[in-house]
Amino acid sequence: MSGEPAPSEAAVGERRGPLVHRAVHHGAYLLILGAVEFVVAMAVTQWGWNSSAPYGSYSLLHNYISDLGAVNCGAWPSGSTHYVCSPWHLVFNAGIVALGLLLLLGVILIRTGFPARRSSSLGLGFLAIAAVGAIGVGLSPEDVNYYVHAGSAVVAFLFGNLALILLGVAMFRDTRWDGYRAYTMFSGLVGLVALFLYLGHAWGPLGVGGMERLIVAPLLLWAVVAGVHLARVPTYAPTRIHGTST
Repeated sequence: MSGEPAPSEAAVGERRGPLVHRAVHHGAYLLILGAVEFVVAMAVTQWGWNSSAPYGSYSLLHNYISDLGAVNCGAWPSGSTHYVCSPWHLVFNAGIVALGLLLLLGVILIRTGFPARRSSSLGLGFLAIAAVGAIGVGLSPEDVNYYVHAGSAVVAFLFGNLALILLGVAMFRDTRWDGYRAYTMFSGLVGLVALFLYLGHAWGPLGVGGMERLIVAPLLLWAVVAGVHLARVPTYAPTRIHGTST
């Protein structure tokens, strides 16, 4: 009989720090890609608008985001003094559909990066609903099917920001999200307050376009920040067994 002590339980299955499944990394990359490609799509489409500019340049403060996806040139709504003309509308509409698809797939892959709680399930579920709303926005441009477009936009705005608040709650007591809980909840609250101001036409100096961007920007920025964070969390490694002979 050997005089050596038996290996402790901690030594038998040793892991270092809070870890995630490898699929979470893949989902994190999709979140980052979705947010970045959509911002690029908006910038490119805006450049295409300003390059032709038959009705003046695109305004970040006074134009709706969805004006970039309008299929026709002219007054919108019909008879108004609000003119739209987006020659590269396909870029914008494809970009927001891609955002929705990447976000939807990313949510599925990152789900184990959150604790198994009801708030996590609801938050991720709401984020998936927001992704479906984004797809609806891209498939139904404002001057083609306004009611589906507007309804899809409200779904994306409302459920996306509610999702961040719920996920912030879910992060409590999960060391993988140290330093990100307050930021996540704050992002959702900013977007939600901006949504209510937007729907109430209380745009202030930001204008309708600026207020709409205040709804969307926190969610897009969170997708990048959370994606980068999750991509840096170590994945599960094979368990190391000590004290065994070969």
